[in-house]
Amino acid sequence: MATTRRTLAELFRRHDIDSAEADARILLAHALSVSAAQLAASPERILSGAEAERLSAYAIRRTQHEPVARITGEKEFWGLPLRVSARTLVPRPETETVVEAALEVLAGRHDAALRIADLGTGTGALLLALLHELPHAHGIATDLSCKALMTARSNAERLGLAERARFVCCNFGESLAGGFDLVVSNPPYIATARIEVLEPDVRDYDPRLALDGGRDGYDAYRAIAADARRLLASDGALVVELGTGQEATVRALMATRGLTTVASRCDLLGHARALILQAVP
Repeated sequence: MATTRRTLAELFRRHDIDSAEADARILLAHALSVSAAQLAASPERILSGAEAERLSAYAIRRTQHEPVARITGEKEFWGLPLRVSARTLVPRPETETVVEAALEVLAGRHDAALRIADLGTGTGALLLALLHELPHAHGIATDLSCKALMTARSNAERLGLAERARFVCCNFGESLAGGFDLVVSNPPYIATARIEVLEPDVRDYDPRLALDGGRDGYDAYRAIAADARRLLASDGALVVELGTGQEATVRALMATRGLTTVASRCDLLGHARALILQAVP
């Protein structure tokens, strides 16, 4: 298997895949239906005919830049295994910055019966990570794609969080009542014209609905800002993910709707990635 893994990684490098080694290990383990630890413990194992056929099919898909998470059907986020589907984004590591910022906002209230809303939930990543950390919290996740919500609900059930989560098909917060202690969102923030120049892993496989932020990239922020004061409890907070270079514009846009910026948080690359806001009294 070690030779197979090296050959697979070299194939991926020839197709300009930066994560060639990691992708080769993940897909080989998936083809064999074993864990990464089991794979490492059996370097001399010989693939069966069926396993080799599966691996070949996975390799072809990856050389076409289909993301590994779409091939395996799963992506880890905040240490939780989440199913992904054609209607959801693949959760990104940088989005964990939103979870970190939200937990910081709620410091000292982790045992409270909090109400959380996740607007444009996709896989349910943000809401489910927060419910995992906040054992007495309940939440509502929304998405304009009802099929995406089916994926999110399935993830909630697999993680044992379904009793504390509800799912509503609507545009961001338009169908929700108020009183939320925390509202979070990773909205679409790519300007329409820029989508065609994104990396093929994103452009060709992520759903357009989850990427397209309108002509200037800020349509979703406008929609969220329009509902935020109504949605938030008097001491509630809104935490939104930011695209690179968008902090100043989102701050200003939110201010026009009576929301003041409390802080921003950077991802591991140093980009402002999460904006924390509250309603002006």
